[in-house]
Amino acid sequence: MRWSNYLGGGWTSQILVQLSIHHYTRDAGWNQLPDGALDSAGTVLFIFAGTRCPVLEKALGDLRLQFRLAHWIGCSTAGEILGATLADDSVAVAIVRFDTARVRSLQEKIDPENGAFEAGRNIARSLSGPDLKGIFVLADGLAVNGSALAAGLAAELPAGLPVSGGLAADGDRFGQTWVIVDRAPQAEHVVAVGFYGDSVGMACNHRGGWDVFGPEREVTHATGNVLYSLDGQPALSLYRKYLGERAGELPAAGLLFPLAIRNELEADGLTVRTILAVNEAEQSITFAGDIPQGRFVRMMRANRDRLIDGATGAADGIRAGANMAGEALCLAISCIGRRLVLGQRCEEELETVLDTLPKPSRMIGYYSYGELSPLSSGRCDLHNQTMTLSLLWETRS
Repeated sequence: MRWSNYLGGGWTSQILVQLSIHHYTRDAGWNQLPDGALDSAGTVLFIFAGTRCPVLEKALGDLRLQFRLAHWIGCSTAGEILGATLADDSVAVAIVRFDTARVRSLQEKIDPENGAFEAGRNIARSLSGPDLKGIFVLADGLAVNGSALAAGLAAELPAGLPVSGGLAADGDRFGQTWVIVDRAPQAEHVVAVGFYGDSVGMACNHRGGWDVFGPEREVTHATGNVLYSLDGQPALSLYRKYLGERAGELPAAGLLFPLAIRNELEADGLTVRTILAVNEAEQSITFAGDIPQGRFVRMMRANRDRLIDGATGAADGIRAGANMAGEALCLAISCIGRRLVLGQRCEEELETVLDTLPKPSRMIGYYSYGELSPLSSGRCDLHNQTMTLSLLWETRS
C-alpha cells in the first residue's frame, strides 16, 4: 500500500470548494485547459476514460505536468459522462480543490495472497478516522470481485458512513479494465479516496428500474461469483432458454437480462447481478458479484421508462440528503447494461438526473461493470444495473 500526500487546506478563497470539469477528445484536445493553480494536497482529480481512447496518454501527460500534489483517482469506462452528455473513447476530468477538508488516497494490489476482501478491509482500516466523512472507491472491473470488496469495506467501517464507487469497464468487450495508479492506468488494483473534516459532506443513493419475470429459482450450486446450477439445472443452459435467439451473443447479451437475488436488506427486496463471462465446458456463469448458494433468484429484463424513473429516484434521494452551501460535484456511475438498453435515451437519463439534483451541482462519471453504494441498512454493497450517485460538497462549520 502506498500513500499520496495527506494534508489539505490552508488556501483561502471566497468559494469553499474550487471545481472545474474538463473534456479531452482526439479531434479537439482540451475543451478548456486544466488550471495548474488548483493543484494542492487538498485537490482531487477524478478521471474517466475509454480503454480505446487514442489520446489518453497525451491527456494524462498534460495533467502530470500541472498536478503534482493532487490526489488522482480514475478508471476505464463503457462511456464517459459529462453533465447530460455521453461520450466514448475520450477523457473526462473533474478537478476539486477543497478549502479546509482534508483528503487521503491509497491503492491496493489484487493478487492471490491479497484478494478483494482483504483489499477492502485494508482500505477501510487505513482510511478510518474520527473525522472521516466518506470514501470513494474504484476497482479493476475484471480482476476484482465487487461483492468481496464491499464486504471487506463493510467489515471495518461503521454502518451509515457514505461509501460509494464502482468497477472499471471496457465497453461491452470485457477484455481489459484498469484504474489510475501512480498517475497511470494499471490493472489488478483498487484505489480509494477518503474525505475528512466537519466542512465536507457526502451523500449517496442508487436506484434500478428493472422488471422481474419468470419463476423464482433456488441457487443449488455456486461458488463466490460463479453460478453453476439453478433448481439443479445447469445455469448456462437455463439462461440460454430465457435469452432465446440472443443466446449466441453471450456474455454481452446477458447485460440485458440481469439476475435478481432476493435480499431483505434492500429497500425493494432485491440485489441485482450482471453477467461478466460464461464457461461452456462447465455450463457456468460468472457474475460481477457473489451469488450466494441457497438463495432464491429471478430473471430481470428492461423497461426503458422505469430505468429513467429509477435514475430520477436516485437523484431525488440524494437531494434530500444534501446540505450544501455552494457548488457540489455529483459522481454518476451507471451500469453498461442500462446503456445498452436505453440506447439513444441514455442522455435522457443523464438529463433527468442533472435536472433533479440540488442546485448548483455539476456532474461527471462513467458507465461501469458494477456500482458500490450503501444499502438501506447503511452498509456498503455491490450493485449492478443501477444509477448510483455520489454528491460531494463543502460548507462552513
